[in-house]
Amino acid sequence: MNVAVVGTGYVGLVAGACLSETGNHVTCVDIDEEKVRKLREGIVPIYEPGLEPLVERNLEEGRLRFTTDLPEAVEEADVIFIAVGTPPDEDGSADLQHVLAVAESIGRSMNDEKVVITKSTVPVGTARRVRETIEAQTDHPVHVCSNPEFLKEGAAVDDFMKPDRVVVGVDHPEAERVLRELYAPFLRTGNSILVMDVPAAEITKYAANAMLATRISFMNAIAHLCERTGADVDAVRAGIGSDGRIGPSFLFPGAGYGGSCFPKDVKALVRTMNDLGAPAAILEAVEAVNEAQKRVLLERIVARFGEDLSGRTFAVWGLSFKPNTDDMREAPSLVTIEGLLERGGRVVAHDPEAMHEAQRVLGDRIEYREKDYDVLADADALVIHTEWLQYRRPDLGRIRDALRTPIVFDGRNLYDPARMASAGFEYVSIGRPQPAGGPEIDA
Repeated sequence: MNVAVVGTGYVGLVAGACLSETGNHVTCVDIDEEKVRKLREGIVPIYEPGLEPLVERNLEEGRLRFTTDLPEAVEEADVIFIAVGTPPDEDGSADLQHVLAVAESIGRSMNDEKVVITKSTVPVGTARRVRETIEAQTDHPVHVCSNPEFLKEGAAVDDFMKPDRVVVGVDHPEAERVLRELYAPFLRTGNSILVMDVPAAEITKYAANAMLATRISFMNAIAHLCERTGADVDAVRAGIGSDGRIGPSFLFPGAGYGGSCFPKDVKALVRTMNDLGAPAAILEAVEAVNEAQKRVLLERIVARFGEDLSGRTFAVWGLSFKPNTDDMREAPSLVTIEGLLERGGRVVAHDPEAMHEAQRVLGDRIEYREKDYDVLADADALVIHTEWLQYRRPDLGRIRDALRTPIVFDGRNLYDPARMASAGFEYVSIGRPQPAGGPEIDA
């Protein structure tokens, strides 16, 4: 099948590469000429495990190509995915200007019947607006579908190649036939394709992300209760996660969620519900809890060292919002770092993949080290923000000896509190009792 994917961001690039891997001829379109030039050379602009070899292989075999020529790509395609960004507008709603601009260009370039699929995360009703925009530019028939993505950053290639389900919203049998054919190679193990009406598919994407965000915020609220009662949030998490009706996923307390999806999608869904007069109190609370949770580590550092952090140095392990990605969008680490800098603190940071992104955001206001242990020298504390594997079983003696004071603020609960105390650390985590036996250190 001839496929065009408009937009080579996170979603579009993964979708295009994976669709080409199953024998489709895929043309990925972007307006950024420099980005397209690099992609033609196999240079992938994002860190995503498994993506770069997938792009390189399908480029070499002629199934994948990159271009800035949207009209040509539309003319050659049977199926067109719209995968451009939908950043939050000032009021929190999804900004659809790029989606609708692509729809207008598709309409002007159509030479035959096409299936157009919105892959971008868009509010309910967007497919209708896309259809109206295309039909205003052409007399050729068009079928506009919704096919939301459920890719986890850090596992996106596996998620696309082996999906637990594929959701498609259609309003015509021909569109359903095309989508079933397109996704058949990914569903050979029996995982389902869920065909529904278009508005239901659009809502499903937002509802899924909002539910996962709700679980995280709920667990962070419970963590605060645990801290006030002396309970261990890990025990509570195990207790509720073993309930088959609940399950263990997305119940890890921490320093708040970030990334390109949850924050903006919760905001956009709240805005849509408010516009339509639907009660949104649950999701407004989810957002409020998360915004407060992003400040937890900073507040605990300030409580320990005081408001004036002049002369203090803080080592940071982890900058990306989650491991196995270089994505810094809405990363909780930024809240902590900005707060430390505002109070006169010095920050020295390490991340396996995100330091180039951090430099783009933070510039030279903080210092960067290529090796994780190199950030520790004479730091007043270690602050952990991302649960990269290389941070999970560190040499505690080496950390203790390198730090000026052996204090660890752990925003991801990586270590056992009793072990940290016996190793001579003052250890601050989320929702777990502070064990006795840690050092008494003057601030």
